[in-house]
Amino acid sequence: MSIKVVIKRNTYFDSVSLMSLSTKANQIEGVEQAIIGMGTEMNKGVIRNVGLMTPEVEEATAGDLMIIVKTANADETESAYLAVEELFTNKNSAQVKSDIKYATIDSAAQGIPDANFAVISVNGAFAVREARKALENDLHVMLFSDNVSVEDEVELKTLAHDKGLLMMGPDCGTAIISNIGLAFANAVRKGSIGIVAASGTGSQEVSVRIHDFGGGITQLIGTGGRDLSKEVGGIMMLDGIQALDADEATKVIVLVSKPPEASVEKKVLAQIKECSKPVVVYFIGGNEEAVIAAGGHFAKTSKEAALQAVLLAGIDEAGINKRALNLPLIEEVRAKLSPEQKYIRGLFCGGTLCDESMYLAMEKFDHVYSNIQKNPDFLLRDINVSQEHTFIDFGDDDFTNGKPHPMIDPSSRIERFLQEAKDPSVGVIVMDFVLGFGSHEDPVGVMLPAIVEAKQLAEKEGRHLEIIGYVLGTDLDKPSLEEQVKKLVHAGVTHASSSTNAGLLAREMVLKGDHHEED
Repeated sequence: MSIKVVIKRNTYFDSVSLMSLSTKANQIEGVEQAIIGMGTEMNKGVIRNVGLMTPEVEEATAGDLMIIVKTANADETESAYLAVEELFTNKNSAQVKSDIKYATIDSAAQGIPDANFAVISVNGAFAVREARKALENDLHVMLFSDNVSVEDEVELKTLAHDKGLLMMGPDCGTAIISNIGLAFANAVRKGSIGIVAASGTGSQEVSVRIHDFGGGITQLIGTGGRDLSKEVGGIMMLDGIQALDADEATKVIVLVSKPPEASVEKKVLAQIKECSKPVVVYFIGGNEEAVIAAGGHFAKTSKEAALQAVLLAGIDEAGINKRALNLPLIEEVRAKLSPEQKYIRGLFCGGTLCDESMYLAMEKFDHVYSNIQKNPDFLLRDINVSQEHTFIDFGDDDFTNGKPHPMIDPSSRIERFLQEAKDPSVGVIVMDFVLGFGSHEDPVGVMLPAIVEAKQLAEKEGRHLEIIGYVLGTDLDKPSLEEQVKKLVHAGVTHASSSTNAGLLAREMVLKGDHHEED
């Protein structure tokens, strides 16, 4: 084993860039492990856990860039490191060059007086300070950074509210502002539908379904995942609703969230009553009666939310392909599965996509487990061991602490997929593949070897393994949605046309009876 450690003093890269670079570095020939990150205590903990700690790493500060390359022998180490350095060179040359670069938000705000928006992706230890500076300079903020305290989040959002500014985040992963996608977002057409979402992939899914149904987006305002908690109180969602209500281009508003805290949900519904525009509410596991009483339009699924929105926006229903479930396929798969193959295993990059499939399963099955279950009785005892029907969100902190998000680096999901494929009690494995800005350049392609291996193993053991894949993206995204779907189908994977259909197909295929859910 040979290790090369390089510490670049006072050299900052944002977390999104470093996650992408780490993924590419680990794909370099000869590299057994590569870690690229800032010298934070969290990153040092990861390095310590994998046995690569050195005195140089211990001395690194949060403002230092750490590059660690491990190879089998010393002959390979230097060439591997040079290949890693080339990744940085390519990244810099690919960026749009600017004659002027600013070292601080204050200097940028003074140098670009017309600017009104700041995207912040720095270590959580510095994120609050930078977000406050941006707000004090009258800039709307998208705060991608996480590891920000609830108290600081409330302080920032209160300041933004008082100044009439958007404070999206912390941990805001998706936004579309004036047709520009930020962080993890998809290429969708402009239209008349605005979205306010406390969910990244959930908002992505609703936006791509709206695009698929012929509609378009005015603005997609992310709030950050904790906005609808009791502590934060929905500050950003309430302000987002008001902003879209005042926006002349927006004709319909869609709200998206995982299950919100009950008292905050009431505040949001009260805001809907005051809204002058139709509002579609997609809160997973939400209360239909309460939404209707507030004058809103209740949506049980992401697909239903998008469909209601485009119809309210005036899209002709006759021209919409609603992409109904393939009922004959469900019967065909049921016939192939043995009585022992009773369980679904959902392996997701997107938390809301995971939640949607899980809640659909919970409508028909009693024992549905997850690492993100709200019911503690069905919270996985060990996130590495599945129980009966299990749905895993690989984007949760349990899996991403010190590691790239699975939409960038899917290695942890690939390992778990092969583990689940060996379980003779599993009938269906369902997965999402997320396209768009910031995601892996070929999310299906990187998974194909494992899919082929799993299919061959099941066939050798004389059992059918049904794999369902859903590709979240539009015809405007790169890589090509059409090509990604073709790769899945060619590998024998059943393609689902939406997150909703993926969950319904998985559920219906393992039902032991004559029940069907039509969509």
